[in-house]
Amino acid sequence: MPDHQQTSASPNKNAILAIILISYVMIVLDISIVLTGLPKIHAELGFSDAGLSWVSTAYTLAFGGCLLLGARAGDIFGRRRMFFIGLTIFSLASLAIGISQTPAVMIAGRAVQGLGSAILAPSTLALLQTNFEAGPERTRAVSYYAAAAGVSAAFGLVIGGLLADWLSWRVGFFINLPIGIAMMIAAKRFIHETDRNPGTFDIGGAIASTLGIVALVYGVIRSASTGWSDAMTEAWVGSGIIMLIVFAFIERRASQPIMPLSLFADRERSAAYGARALFLGANVGFYFFVAQFLQSVMGLSSAEAGIAFLPTTVVNFITAMSAPRLIARYGAGRVLITSVGAGLLGMIWLSLAMQQASLLGLAIPMMLIGAGQGGALGPLTASGIVRVPSERAGAASGVVNVAHQLGSSLGLGVLVATAAVGSQGLEGVELLAQRASVAMETGSLLIAATLILAIVFMARPRTRPETASTTA
Repeated sequence: MPDHQQTSASPNKNAILAIILISYVMIVLDISIVLTGLPKIHAELGFSDAGLSWVSTAYTLAFGGCLLLGARAGDIFGRRRMFFIGLTIFSLASLAIGISQTPAVMIAGRAVQGLGSAILAPSTLALLQTNFEAGPERTRAVSYYAAAAGVSAAFGLVIGGLLADWLSWRVGFFINLPIGIAMMIAAKRFIHETDRNPGTFDIGGAIASTLGIVALVYGVIRSASTGWSDAMTEAWVGSGIIMLIVFAFIERRASQPIMPLSLFADRERSAAYGARALFLGANVGFYFFVAQFLQSVMGLSSAEAGIAFLPTTVVNFITAMSAPRLIARYGAGRVLITSVGAGLLGMIWLSLAMQQASLLGLAIPMMLIGAGQGGALGPLTASGIVRVPSERAGAASGVVNVAHQLGSSLGLGVLVATAAVGSQGLEGVELLAQRASVAMETGSLLIAATLILAIVFMARPRTRPETASTTA
C-alpha cells in the first residue's frame, strides 16, 4: 500500500515542482533578457541615455523594496493565494511593457512587474519548502530551483540577444502572459493552499524595510554614473543604512515582525545569506561586464554576444542538473566549496584572459564560472532555509531573495566603482577592456570571501536530527 501511494504521489510532486520552476524562471529570464535588448529599446522608444537605466532600475527597486512585504503576506494569507496574485500582476505588467510606446509606460510597467516579482519569488520558494519534505526530496527540489535561477540568467542573455536581433525585444515580454495563465490553471489543480498563520502586518517594519532597501539600492545604482563622492549618492546610501538600522530596532520589538531576527540566530543560515549576496554580486558583475566586453571590445552583435555565453550556460546547466546526485554522494558542504572554488579560479583566469581578447581564451574560464554557478546556488539556497519552521517559511524565503537582490545590486555597484581604478589616460577599447578586467579581479575577491564563509560555516555535514527538524 505505501508503495502505491508513493507512486501515485510522484506525478503530483513533479507537477508542483514544474509549476514552481517555470514561474520562477519567468522572473529571472526577464531580468537578463532586458540586458541584451536595451540598445533596441533605447532606439525604438526614444529613451535618453540617462533614462535608459531606469528600465532596469525601476524593476530592481520595486522588486527588492517589496520582497519582505510579499513574503510576509504569503505567511498570513496563504502562499498559493499570493502566488496567484504575484503571477497575475507580473503577467499583466509584462503585457503592458510589450505594448508600450513611450518611456514612461515602459518604466511604469517595469516597476509594477517588480512588485509582482516581489510577491511571486518568495511564494515559489516557500511553496517548495512546504510541499517537499526535508531530506533527499527537498535537496533535489532546491537544487533544481537554484539551477533555474542560474541557468535562466545565462540563457536570458542568449535569448534576449537572439530576440532583439531576429524578432523584437517585445516578444520576451508578450510570452509571459500565456505562460502565466497556464501556470495559474496548473497551480489551481495541483497545488493546495498552505495553512494560514493569522496575524497582522508589521506596518512600521514594512515601511522601514522598503524605504531602506530602495534608498540603499538606488544610491548604489546612482554611484555607477555619479561616483561615490556625489553628495546625493552619499545621501541616498546614508539614508538607506539609517532606515535599515531603524528597521532592525523595530523588528526587535515587534510582536509579529515582517523579518523575524531569529532567522539570523542560526550561524549556517546567516552565513548563507551573506555568502549568497557576495556570490551573486560577483556573478551579476560577470554578466554585466562580459556582455559589454564582447560587444564593445570584441565587436560582436547582440545575438553573437548571447551565443558567446554558451560555454557558461551549458556547463551551468549540466552542473546544476548533476547537483542533487553530487550532494547525495559527497555532501552539500563539499559540493559548495568545490563549486565556489571553481568559480573563483574561473574569475581570476577570466580577468587575465580579457587582456588577450580571444574568444577561445575566454571559453575555459567562462566554463569554470558556469560550473561554480551551477553547483553553488543549490547548497546556498538550502542553507538559507535550513531548520526554519513552517510558519516562517515565507519570511525565510523573503530573506533569501533579499540577499539575492541586494547582493546583485550592491555587488554590481562595487564592481562598477572599482572598475575605474587604474584606467586614467585610457580611452576607447583599451578603457573598456581595462575596466572589465579590473571588475573581474574585484569579483574574484567577492567569491574568495564567499569561499571563506562556506568553509567556516557551511562545510560541516548536517546531522540527522537537524535535518529532520527542517520538515515543514
